[in-house]
Amino acid sequence: MDSSLTRRGQICWYQKPGIGLDAVNDAMLLEACIYRLLKLYCREQPYYLNLMELFLQTSYQTEIGQTLDLITAPQSNVDLGRFTEKRYKSIVKYKTAFYSFYLPVAAAMYMAGIDGEKEHANAKKILLEIGELFQIQDDYLDLFGDSSVTGKIGTDIQDNKCSCLVVQCLQRASPEQRQILQENYGQKEAEKVARVKALYEELNLQAVFMQYEEDSYSRLLGLIEQYSSPLPQAIFLRLAQKIYKRKK
Repeated sequence: MDSSLTRRGQICWYQKPGIGLDAVNDAMLLEACIYRLLKLYCREQPYYLNLMELFLQTSYQTEIGQTLDLITAPQSNVDLGRFTEKRYKSIVKYKTAFYSFYLPVAAAMYMAGIDGEKEHANAKKILLEIGELFQIQDDYLDLFGDSSVTGKIGTDIQDNKCSCLVVQCLQRASPEQRQILQENYGQKEAEKVARVKALYEELNLQAVFMQYEEDSYSRLLGLIEQYSSPLPQAIFLRLAQKIYKRKK
């Protein structure tokens, strides 16, 4: 739906010959299979209802996040005023953090008999923070990463995406630099993409990202220390360490 060409080193499914919009139905079939598998393997378990509700709620949250992403940055209408930090954090929280990090840990907690609201709220504090760092890393790697390593051809600039880089650029840009961004962001031409990248480099956004990553990781360690109980801290530390300074 955002016209991506590749994902994880493979051509996007809808781009395959003979697939096209049939990919929408294929995606719905895959989602339906989640609930068939839950029913097949977990129906007789005491945590079955919690798992069903968790997957349904996470699907809804992710769809809300994707909707926010699409309406904030339609490819046909570049409006830099929409690219606020508040909007960006909302997109990240709903589009990425819930399904990527909270869902798997929460599912394991329910299956282990940990179903208290406080325990889940504490885990969520940590996991949503991890999800935010993960998405900001993705935005950085989209432009500055090695596509042979990331497995993805970055197109955030061309696609008019509300990424962390454009948000940080707008916070630091002079009126003249903002005008350069206005004239070139969301455009497909290689020279216009290059102008945006040059502007990011001029504002030293690579250093801004690296400092953010360090600060975020330190903040995560503090959250893990404070909120991990009754789960072992190692669960959260492994997730944080897995994404820290990642290249793909």
